[in-house]
Amino acid sequence: MDSTNNYALAQIHANLARPGTCYFAHEQTTGKGQRGKSWATEKDANITMTVVLTPSFLQLFQLFQLSACVAVATYYFLSKYAGASMAIKWPNDLYWRNNKIAGILIENVIGKRKKGPTTWNWAVIGIGVNVNQTKFPTAIKNAGSLKQITGNEFDTVALGKELCECLDQTYKKLMNEGFETIHSEYGNLLYKKNEIVKFKRLNRVFAATVKNVNESGQLVIEHGIEERLDFGEVEWVL
Repeated sequence: MDSTNNYALAQIHANLARPGTCYFAHEQTTGKGQRGKSWATEKDANITMTVVLTPSFLQLFQLFQLSACVAVATYYFLSKYAGASMAIKWPNDLYWRNNKIAGILIENVIGKRKKGPTTWNWAVIGIGVNVNQTKFPTAIKNAGSLKQITGNEFDTVALGKELCECLDQTYKKLMNEGFETIHSEYGNLLYKKNEIVKFKRLNRVFAATVKNVNESGQLVIEHGIEERLDFGEVEWVL
């Protein structure tokens, strides 16, 4: 298929989707990444899947709570195989040291009312994990995979099921216990936390210390002053 997110969205619009369903592809021809980027993947080599949820207990302004929930769940899944060198790179990539192992893309189906707030009808959660792939396009400079880290070949379908279980557990924690614990976990697992890194904003590169991510999903940095960055405002320079 072209994209598991596209397929899931089509199922939703055809009234065929059920909350909690996972769509898994052995081959994805035009996978989606953040900010319009593509997700390159070999046939039968990786996890390319989408889970659809109806987060009725959240409002749209709380979207980061779901994003952090998915990132934390994916971290715990990956750390079983890749160890403590895994980290969450703000806002929603998973890195092993300086190599990107997984990415998350959440798309939303919004409902409009004549009166009252806009409703968040569906969250379409795309997760891509590099599992057995060892060669990547030259344009992708920092990709890595579980096979490269461990030297082992994996059953991608079995891993996909395991990832779904991790997501289910973390989602239930968010639903039943609130965001405080997951937000704390996200902050503790933050890539380059308390380290000085370079960012690019427009055409200017600057150095800053990564401090945390607040409950709204803004990255908190320090470079003489404390600043809060919205998603898409800067690029990491690695």
